[in-house]
Amino acid sequence: MQAEKVTTVEIEEVRIGAPAQPLALIGGPCVVESLELCLEVARTARQITQALGMGYIFKASFDKANRTSKNSFRGHGLEKGLEILAAVRQEVGVPVLTDVHETWQCAPVAEVCDVLQIPAFLCRQTDLVLAAANTGRAINVKKGQFLAPWDMKNVVEKVLSTGNKRLLLTERGVSFGYNTLVVDMTGLPQMRSLGFPVVFDGTHSVQRPGAAAGGTATGGLREYIPHLSRAAAAVGIDALFLEIHPEPEKGLSDAATMLPLAQLEPLLRQVLAIHQIAHGIC
Repeated sequence: MQAEKVTTVEIEEVRIGAPAQPLALIGGPCVVESLELCLEVARTARQITQALGMGYIFKASFDKANRTSKNSFRGHGLEKGLEILAAVRQEVGVPVLTDVHETWQCAPVAEVCDVLQIPAFLCRQTDLVLAAANTGRAINVKKGQFLAPWDMKNVVEKVLSTGNKRLLLTERGVSFGYNTLVVDMTGLPQMRSLGFPVVFDGTHSVQRPGAAAGGTATGGLREYIPHLSRAAAAVGIDALFLEIHPEPEKGLSDAATMLPLAQLEPLLRQVLAIHQIAHGIC
């Protein structure tokens, strides 16, 4: 992994992709449920990552536009969602990341958030990718479940065409048959060879889309989050993406795949140790 020349992406005090740089965490609840929840997760994650010498970016979606059922909770909308994200950024002092689903959302989101995320299902939407990149904010593009790692070259070229080089590429599993995702670990170094930091999404990679509640909600295998996260760190990544909740079973989105907040520190200690060995830091 050390052989490639990778662009270092700076997001406030967090540096991702720099040689021998400590692993960064992108983490938070799947959706903005409440200010209280977001603050609890952000403060705890910041405390843990600071103690471990890791960079931290808070993540929560103001809207989940790709819910399985029209009756599922989507969030509080753009205005309220951004208000809560701004409060987290101000009160906890961490960069924040959220998804954008439509081109018109990019400008107002960029006024509040440090990173605009392109959801996996939308990674080939040219106008959305360009609108996000044109804001000048850092961009995290999740590789679609339907794409090969080398197909992300075209996404990279779209972002670079705007002059924006603040780009992260995230692996979150590949569709295999029905309701199953698998992770091809060779895809991580293949995407990193495109010249930008790679992120591994340890929570969405264990989803079983539409497999729970009679097909009206996404299921998942939470118990495998540590296994895949450790494996990704061994292969080589620049950041780890985790959706985190104090009580995942009560979460309003992705309840089956969020990591319990209490398990965050022990998992990060393991992943960080493996990351340091993989980078030759020890």
